[in-house]
Amino acid sequence: MSAVGAAVRLPLADGTLERYALGAPGDFSRPAAPPACRQALAAVHVVVDPLADPPRIDWEATLAFRRHVWSWGLGVAEAMDTAQRGMGLGWPEARELIERSVREARAAGGRVASGVGTDHLAPGSARGLDDVVAAYELQCEAVEAVGGDVVLMASRELARIAAGPDDYARVYGRVLSGLRRPALIHWLGPMFDPALAGYWGHDDPRAAMEVCLAVMAEHADRVVGVKVSMLDAELEVEMRRRLPAGVRMYTGDDFNFAELMAGDDRGHSDALLGIFDGIAPAASAALQALDAGDRARFAALLAPTVPLSRHVFRAPTYHYKAGLVFLAYLNGHQRHFHLLGGLESARSVLHLAELLRLADRAGLLVDPELAVARVRPVLALAGVD
Repeated sequence: MSAVGAAVRLPLADGTLERYALGAPGDFSRPAAPPACRQALAAVHVVVDPLADPPRIDWEATLAFRRHVWSWGLGVAEAMDTAQRGMGLGWPEARELIERSVREARAAGGRVASGVGTDHLAPGSARGLDDVVAAYELQCEAVEAVGGDVVLMASRELARIAAGPDDYARVYGRVLSGLRRPALIHWLGPMFDPALAGYWGHDDPRAAMEVCLAVMAEHADRVVGVKVSMLDAELEVEMRRRLPAGVRMYTGDDFNFAELMAGDDRGHSDALLGIFDGIAPAASAALQALDAGDRARFAALLAPTVPLSRHVFRAPTYHYKAGLVFLAYLNGHQRHFHLLGGLESARSVLHLAELLRLADRAGLLVDPELAVARVRPVLALAGVD
């Protein structure tokens, strides 16, 4: 389809409509190989089959989206919160998703790391730390049995029953010590999951950071990196400078990722980001520029994606999945705008309209006429003529 004449009437906050004309797509080229300058993984969403009753995962479309991400040289972080883990995706489905993605990664030559947690435990069912450890071990074994790499996610049950920092140290120490290969630790903040408030035994993020750093220092040979999703750039930089040798910082900061990946003369962050689900072409092009030593182009390519990301992840942050799925729908990666549990309704039509504008300004609508055709039914359901 041609980009010429792609325009749509979009709602504004004052209740009026504006005629919005879309621009041309960005000129992004796929790389010959993954980036060398940074480790980069996209935490990716799942595609639902809305015609099933109840709705279930559309495996073909879900795996096709992962091939799309790999084609841009990025790795995939599987079955994490972007895939609605803890918000519609249970462990049985997550396990199948991990198994299928690991097989698909081998065939595609892509990288995949898989989230493990304790979410098969019924809320409130853990009676002690041994239950939490056993739950982690069950999921770790499932991932390692298919040759997958582990991302050790935060546990709601551990957050509920831990008496203090020492309990976190005991659980993580036992789980890390039992792995076949080193893992990546994911520190997910309460803005992404309110049930994780006070993780590592402290409400103060910097006190919590000390506990996490101590765990990694004690088990540095079992940890490849840490993903920090606290939306606090200063905290991440401070923590990055204090990591044990050989442990990498993977930014999970969808507000400040561009500056954190750019880094400074004392280091940089790698990336494991939900926003890479939606901006894979731009992220890939930026990393290609950085590989070529062109830091100015790296910054210029990522600059318009930052307002988009801050909009997608605005409070309540945990509803960001709706924005990523909407962007995938606009770009033709799936034929509908539905999430597990009906969570497509979590964001307003005003929010989605602004998302379209910001994605367009970042050059991330690959076919503007398709995007217009896709957004019109969504607007019509809200009474926009």
